[in-house]
This record gives sequence, structure tokens and C-alpha cells, in this order.
Amino acid sequence: MESLILYTDYLAGIARSYPFIILLLGTGIYLTVRLRGIQFRESRYAFKIMLGKKDAEEGGRGEVSNFEAVATVLSGTIGTGNIAGVATAITLGGPGALFWMWVTALLGMAIKFACCLLGHHFRRVDETGEIAGGPMYTLKYGLNMPILGGAFAVFTLLAAFTTGAMVQTHSVVDGLIYVMPQASDYKLLFGVVIAIFVGVVILGGVKRIARIASIVVPFMAIAYCGAGLLILSTHVTEIPKAFGIIFHYALSPSAAGGAALGLAIQYGVLRALFASEAGLGTAPIGLAAAKTNYSVHAGLLGMIGPWIDTMIICTMTGLVIIITGAWNVAGTEGLIGAGLSAYAFENGLTKLFGELAGTVGAWTVGLGLVFFAYTTIIAWAYYGDRAIQFLMGAKAVLPFRLVFILFTVFGALSPLHLAWNFADIANVCMAIPNLISIILLASLVKKSQENYFENKHLQLR
Repeated sequence: MESLILYTDYLAGIARSYPFIILLLGTGIYLTVRLRGIQFRESRYAFKIMLGKKDAEEGGRGEVSNFEAVATVLSGTIGTGNIAGVATAITLGGPGALFWMWVTALLGMAIKFACCLLGHHFRRVDETGEIAGGPMYTLKYGLNMPILGGAFAVFTLLAAFTTGAMVQTHSVVDGLIYVMPQASDYKLLFGVVIAIFVGVVILGGVKRIARIASIVVPFMAIAYCGAGLLILSTHVTEIPKAFGIIFHYALSPSAAGGAALGLAIQYGVLRALFASEAGLGTAPIGLAAAKTNYSVHAGLLGMIGPWIDTMIICTMTGLVIIITGAWNVAGTEGLIGAGLSAYAFENGLTKLFGELAGTVGAWTVGLGLVFFAYTTIIAWAYYGDRAIQFLMGAKAVLPFRLVFILFTVFGALSPLHLAWNFADIANVCMAIPNLISIILLASLVKKSQENYFENKHLQLR
């Protein structure tokens, strides 16, 4: 196991290198300029489309409603990245990492608009009669690059097993061990239980996944944000100071040395990629199934994810960690990832309402992880089966789902460091071909955007 960790450390180091970070942020800047700040101009309109208040279509082709499609995508992004990912970024990169998460998310909205629009534009009806789309179809049919499309699909499978199964399950167990230490003796049992509940849903296909996600995601997001807002509302005067700490460590090399600034950028960007999946290429897979005939709709819906999962939920988690002082003890006594977030919520509520409330706060994080990770796992199972079907056809979907379920069990037993290494490697390998397709087809994205807003639908806004 130690040799595997060392080997993945080496590969993850390459994946986390600055050339990829420059590619990701550079693509975001390029698209933001070329699309005239689409993420800032049209976000309000995107929410209206999600709620069915604009351009409603009774006869739109697809498998699920706009809201269910967004819920499915959000179930893949609102997960351990918002709780464990933020804490890990602050532990390894300092408070300044949160600032770089914001930068990545804001630029990533333009990337998500482009890749979701393209994924919907080049979607196909598969051999089972279901709608299928995503970067692999964009690469194959939009750029005539089937080999690169196949590579993206292979990397998506790798990410499904690691990012989607291993990291999620491990983070659930990590959070539960903090609030219930004796859980460390029952990791395998927790893994099996999670696998059973995952299997019940994913064997039912995309419609069942979307239905479950549309119920669980809003409920848990409200519950988790409610606990966070309670802590922040009683520390209002400390919030400006917290932002000051974030900006200081994000922008000042002298704050903790130039190396620390580099780590803030590195881990902030990578954890934002994990949390919002901006640039990763998963959202187009889920939004390709949306019941709309307008590809611009899919692009706009894709922008909603980073607003909710990074700018709201990740920010809330990070502020609670900083305001409660938890960031000062990050990395000590096993307080890394979900454990650090649970510690922060417990500390914050204990100081306000006593020990019982603190216990409730820790359990809020623990149970939040369970439900967030659960919906993330089932969303990634869907991404994975779209990838395996692209590569091998419908006959391979069931075997993939069974292997995927086994990986959720393995995740409960795997070391945290190993799980995150695999996740970073898989995420970067997915993002590179996706970003290539977006850059090469940027003119098509711009043309589609202009045709939609300047002509046919201008009066509907």
C-alpha cells in the first residue's frame, strides 16, 4: 500500500502542476471574454429556466425535466467537495485557498456554459432509446476525434470509480468517525450499507437517479446551510475579518512565504475543480438528458452549479472553519477533510448553545456527508454508465454498475491520501480533452449564444 501511495503521489504531483492550472484558468478567462461575461449577465435568467418560468417546452426531447437535470448534476457536485474538499484545501493550502476556489468557480461558469451547450448540441439517441451526450460525443461528432472521445470516456470511468465512489465513501466514514469514534471498527460495514443503498437506485436508471436527487439534494442543502448560517449570523462582526484573512493569504506572498501562496493557488483550484466540476465535463453528461430543444438552455443550466456549490456552500463551510478558529488546528489530531469541518461546526454551535448543540452541529456535518455523498455517488454512477455505453455498448452497463458498487465498499477502507490522489489524477485526465474540445469549438458556442439571445428568444427575457 505504501508503494502505491508513493506512486500515486508522483502522478498526482504531475496532475496538480501549474501547466494544468494555467490551462484551466486560461480557458475560463478566454471564454469569459469571448462570451462577454455570460456567467455574470445571464445567471438570473438561468435560474428562471431551471424553475420553468422561461421558455417552457412541453415537447422538448429528453429524459428528465430541467429541474431534475440540474438536481442530478448538483447531486454530483454538492458532495464531499463542499465539506471535506474545502477543509482539505484550507489544511493544505491555507485560508487563501478559498479565494482561488472562488476564482476557479467564477471562470468555470463560462467553461460549464460552453461544454454543456456543446454536450447537448451533439447528443444522440443510444441503442436503448435513451438520450446520451457529453464531451465524448462532442469530440467524436463535433471535432471528428473519436479516439480522444474514447480517451475521455476511459478517464470518466476511472473518475467514477475514484472520485465518484472511493472519495465519497471514505469521506462519509471519516465524518462519522469524528462524531462516533467507535465507527472506525466498522468501516467495512458502513461501506457495505452505502453500497446496498447505491445499488437500489443506480440499477433503476437515470429517471430514478434524477427523482431521488431532486428530493434529497434540496433538503440536505437547506439543512446544512441552515446550520452554517446559524453560526455565521452570530459571528457577523467577525465575517469581515475572516474575508481579510482569506485575501491576505491568497494574495500576499509574505503572508506565509511564496511556497504557501503557491499551495493556496494549487489546492484552491484543484478543490474547486472537484467541488464544482467546472471544466471536468460531467455536467454535460447529465444535462444532455434535459427536456429542452435549445442547447443554450443546457449551457445556462450548467452555470447554476458553481453558484450554488462553490460560491454559496463552499464559502459557508470555509467561513465557519475560519471564524471558529478551526483552521488554526487543521492537520492536528487527524483534523483533515470532513473531520475538520465537523470540528468547526461542533465548536461553533457549542460556544453558542452548549455541548448538546455542538453535538448536533457535528452530526449535521456527518449526516450531511452521508446524504451529499450518497447523491454524488449515484450521479457518478450515471456518468460512468454513459461512458461505458459509449465505449462498449449497452451490454456493458450492468457489469459496470456492479463493479462500481464494489468500489464504494473499497472506498470505506482506503487511506484518505490515496483516495484524493486517485481523484486528482482522474479529474485532470478528464478535464484536458474536455477543455481541448471547448477551445476548438468556441466559435460554435458564441454563434449559438448570439442566435438565441439576439434573435429568437430576446422577447421572452
